[in-house]
Amino acid sequence: MNENITKRNNLLAQKVIKGLESRNMSGYYAATKEEALKIALELIPKGSSVTMGGAMSAHEIGLVEALKGPDYNFIDRDKATDKRAAMLAAYDADFFLSSANAMTEDGIMINVDGNANRVSAIAQGPKKVIFIVGMNKITKDVDSAMKRARNVAAPINAQRFGLSMPCTSTGSCMDCKSPDTICCQILITRYSKHKDRIHVILVNDNLGF
Repeated sequence: MNENITKRNNLLAQKVIKGLESRNMSGYYAATKEEALKIALELIPKGSSVTMGGAMSAHEIGLVEALKGPDYNFIDRDKATDKRAAMLAAYDADFFLSSANAMTEDGIMINVDGNANRVSAIAQGPKKVIFIVGMNKITKDVDSAMKRARNVAAPINAQRFGLSMPCTSTGSCMDCKSPDTICCQILITRYSKHKDRIHVILVNDNLGF
């Protein structure tokens, strides 16, 4: 990545981490994907049960592949014959992996969901939640974060899943009520009631959507 962008990301990440700490959450900054993977694995003890929502960022840093090894109990909903049971198992897991559709400079996260399994697990259930967040998802405030989640992340994910929604053809949110909509629930995570539950790894890279 360009050294000027890296310098800017480093400075901005420190501001985000201070915001997270003020909200009872832990923040970390990784200069590379490899460093992000190292931090994540240091947070997850061997033998832990781990599952996830649809976090492309966790795939991109190699975390999912690492957790599928024999040292962890990875609950893979994509390979489960009973997907509902796999989703419900997430609520009792030691760790839940996620990303954020957008995040503000002062540490507030926005996540939009269709089935609500991801946002509900973020809100309550798993003992700990680890977010992998590329610096491309950092926005100025809640309003701009919401716009990014609805107008950038949601249309791209809808296209990725081959869904029939207005945003798949327009490229931006039409505030639809389509049966395929993935904007059913919107979670704003502004504070963690339980200290040491939510950990956010900021990565100096463009990750996810």
